[in-house]
Amino acid sequence: MEIRYPKYPDAKHSNEFERGLNYQDFCMETIVKRFGWVIQVNSSKAYQFMKGESIQHFEFKLDDRCIDTNRLSIEIAEKSRKEMPNWTPSGIYRNDGTIFYIHGNYTAFWIFFVKHLQFWHKVKKPEITEKFGTIKTFYLPIEIADGLGYRVDSQG
Repeated sequence: MEIRYPKYPDAKHSNEFERGLNYQDFCMETIVKRFGWVIQVNSSKAYQFMKGESIQHFEFKLDDRCIDTNRLSIEIAEKSRKEMPNWTPSGIYRNDGTIFYIHGNYTAFWIFFVKHLQFWHKVKKPEITEKFGTIKTFYLPIEIADGLGYRVDSQG
């Protein structure tokens, strides 16, 4: 049986959804080995939209270049296709009960409280960047991320 993942025609990578799932698995494995926390993800589309990515209220975001650029690209809104007129709150503003936001790559990731990222965004008012016509983000310097969240380096 072939697994069919959702397609995002305007995304940078044709397999964006699968890349996100692989990263989520990597983070969950790292977290259980390092801290003993078991995170159970919601696999159905209905549960993900209604209750978030996991029962424990974690959301995962892969940011391939964060170490190279020395900043995290924090998502705040999205569209499934660039032709769509309206933006939907996403990332740290997704209204699904998410409490914890894991953001980074395979070298390092940060565990944040969503409320801390929202507060920083509202107070500091960083420039908003639109990518691929489908994502709106702001940049959080790693120096700030290290103080705002908990950094987990992959090598220990």
